[in-house]
Amino acid sequence: MRVVSWNVNGLRSIHRKGFLPWLSKARADIVGLQEVRARVEQLPAEVRAPRRWKTHFVAAERPGYSGVGLFSRHEPEELTTTLDAPEVDAEGRLQFARFGKLTVVNGYFPNGNGKDRDLSRIPFKLDFYRRLFARLEKPLRDNQRVLVMGDFNTAHQDIDLARPRENRETSGFRPEERDEFDRWIRAGWVDTFRHFNPAGGHYSWWSQRAGVREKNIGWRIDYVLATPAALAFVKKAAVHPDVHGSDHCPVSVDLDPSVLT
Repeated sequence: MRVVSWNVNGLRSIHRKGFLPWLSKARADIVGLQEVRARVEQLPAEVRAPRRWKTHFVAAERPGYSGVGLFSRHEPEELTTTLDAPEVDAEGRLQFARFGKLTVVNGYFPNGNGKDRDLSRIPFKLDFYRRLFARLEKPLRDNQRVLVMGDFNTAHQDIDLARPRENRETSGFRPEERDEFDRWIRAGWVDTFRHFNPAGGHYSWWSQRAGVREKNIGWRIDYVLATPAALAFVKKAAVHPDVHGSDHCPVSVDLDPSVLT
């Protein structure tokens, strides 16, 4: 079974660029989207409820901002969307969905930049990381099967961006952001892509400036993290730079279907 994460940079926009044909060919069982940027009633009916898919959307209170969506072949047995922190929950950034013995967390982690690219949102971003980490500490400790996927808005190591030296003071690669990511890894979370692919040159986001994506001057900021219990079922992890339509590309993991049972 395949689980896919994609920051679509606006679901209505990517729908016009071929989202549904991609979805039909992706061979996915679960797809988590970030940056949906629409309320459910604003989505075209064919996107809101495509044939043979179950869907669920969480919108931010602020119009046209943030938001996550989940497409799955089967209805999740449990689904929650909050961290019980009003300032975080208002931004529509999370879905916790349980499918049998597998829990999938679809997250759109905040960017550290404020409106004027002044790093003013880094404290909010780190608070989000820490609250989610605390929420998932017990499932990790109890050896449960959990995947956390989404746009983490952080490149973890030098290998995860094309130009690390020039970006050490940029949000997404600052020491305090990378330290928080490190804390997850030290606790036992596994970066599934890096587990299978030690080489550099694999990125999931590119600036929309002309020629940047063609030259592969990118950042790997989209991840699927797994608990050790879930990792035991992961057979493959991939980044899909050939899929266009957003400034991000999808990332995925293939799992043995027995992960559900």
